[in-house]
Amino acid sequence: MELHDVWFVLIAVLWTGYFFLEGFDFGVGVLTKLLARNRPEKRVLINTIGPVWDGNEVWLLSAGGATFAAFPEWYATLFSGFYLPLLLILLCLIVRGVAFEYRAKRPEENWQRNWEHAIFWCSLIPAFLWGVAFGNIVRGVKIDQDFEYVGSLWELLNPYALLGGLVTLTLFTFHGAVFTALKTVGEIRERARKLALRVGLLATALAVLFLLWTQVDSGDGKSLIAMVVAAAALVAALLANQAGREGWSFALSGITIVAAVAMLFLSLFPNVMPSSLNAEWSLTVSNASSTPYTLKIMTWCAGVATPIVLLYQSWTYWVFRKRIGTQHIAAGASAGSAH
Repeated sequence: MELHDVWFVLIAVLWTGYFFLEGFDFGVGVLTKLLARNRPEKRVLINTIGPVWDGNEVWLLSAGGATFAAFPEWYATLFSGFYLPLLLILLCLIVRGVAFEYRAKRPEENWQRNWEHAIFWCSLIPAFLWGVAFGNIVRGVKIDQDFEYVGSLWELLNPYALLGGLVTLTLFTFHGAVFTALKTVGEIRERARKLALRVGLLATALAVLFLLWTQVDSGDGKSLIAMVVAAAALVAALLANQAGREGWSFALSGITIVAAVAMLFLSLFPNVMPSSLNAEWSLTVSNASSTPYTLKIMTWCAGVATPIVLLYQSWTYWVFRKRIGTQHIAAGASAGSAH
């Protein structure tokens, strides 16, 4: 296996980690409208991800940085062709982070409600658009002989990509509902489990349709195995949720995301961005990569830095592992900080 193949796998791992971790906190953000009935419950939901949401976004920065350094042609074509959707995602992530911090700064009802709206929409929109973006990457877009995207914005909103967006939105919301049930106590925990069942059934139907479509269009034996694992894990996650085994349910919903992302990258390889105009114009791991020397330096750096990041993030989750509920919110403090 050559270094550009190794870095394709590493970038796939980074995106998988991002969707696994950021997926549940996108889901929790969506649940602030769907699940929470009052301000203390919204405070509980936000507190479940308060210590970890910003650390989860490190995986996105790492994936973007690795793509820029390891596959500059892929990065250039992707970020120029998908400029508006990616800009909207970036703006949502900025506003979402500000909303977590600023929601508690003033006690006025309108102030807090507006920031809560921002948390909801800036969680929902990226959760949907990431599926649209990756749907287009796997499906292929109009790339010319100069490796430049020559399509329009509206061509990115095709049925396959939109279905991918609905899959990521519902799957992340299910992942977030299971995480909420795992991290809370009392009535909100029970309602999270019931909502997880409803959202999970919808996610299952959409995911099976999307993954079958992907398999028929561009899959092989390896992607078929990943598809079966994803579908089986999602069904098992629903069963574990019904049995009140939130830990198992969360782990299985995470396996679903890991297997689904793995299937997309397996369907993609050796391309990194297929051309729908001419297969010879597709960006591949070889024609889009940096020089071997650059990849070698990156490999050494990643080998040193990655274990440190993993250890630190694991320690963070261990420290903040306990369940919380409205009884842990001090009287009159429902407008307080999410940290």
